[in-house]
Amino acid sequence: MLLTFKVAFLTTFILLLLAIPLGYFLAFTRSRIAPILEAVVSMPLVLPPSVLGFYLLITFSPQSPLGKFLLDVFNLKLVFSFEGLIVGSVIFSLPFMVNPIQAGFAALPQSLFEAALTLGKSRFRILYSVLLPNISRSVLVGVVVTFAHTIGEFGVVMMIGGNIQGQTRVASIAIYDEVESLNYTLAHQYALSLFVITFSILLLTFYLNKRSAK
Repeated sequence: MLLTFKVAFLTTFILLLLAIPLGYFLAFTRSRIAPILEAVVSMPLVLPPSVLGFYLLITFSPQSPLGKFLLDVFNLKLVFSFEGLIVGSVIFSLPFMVNPIQAGFAALPQSLFEAALTLGKSRFRILYSVLLPNISRSVLVGVVVTFAHTIGEFGVVMMIGGNIQGQTRVASIAIYDEVESLNYTLAHQYALSLFVITFSILLLTFYLNKRSAK
């Protein structure tokens, strides 16, 4: 269970750093590549996790050019490793962080950005000192949903991480193993724990969001 929350925490932290500039770009750009980028970001929402996990497994395999390069140059093996779990989780959970943040930016009035520009602030300063505080609720939703979604991942982490005790065996895989072994009592304990934890996190977040909106 501890490994599951470690993966979820690191994935959420990495995605938060990536999603803020990416969501900002997608919300305000007029580039022709924006629809392509949005489609790529949203692919994990419609693509079966096993499909995404399979292609990640092929891409990062030591036999592939990229996998061989990472192994030879950085001594980094992403297949059946903790690092691979993080990479797979970041890719699979990307839209759950980017989409709320992008929507938050897009909902801001243009006048807010223009007023900050007239004060001589840089775009970087406007992003972090003006725009972000105004979409704090969207950021919070992205963080919580990403964290909860990562906890429940199965297909992608199973494909790229495998089932190595103490290294890649997250809670969702442990539940699957116990069910296969007909150990329903332990599977129920794992499943109920995840259900209670994720429901409590979501309930608290949406409750606080409702209060702050009043």
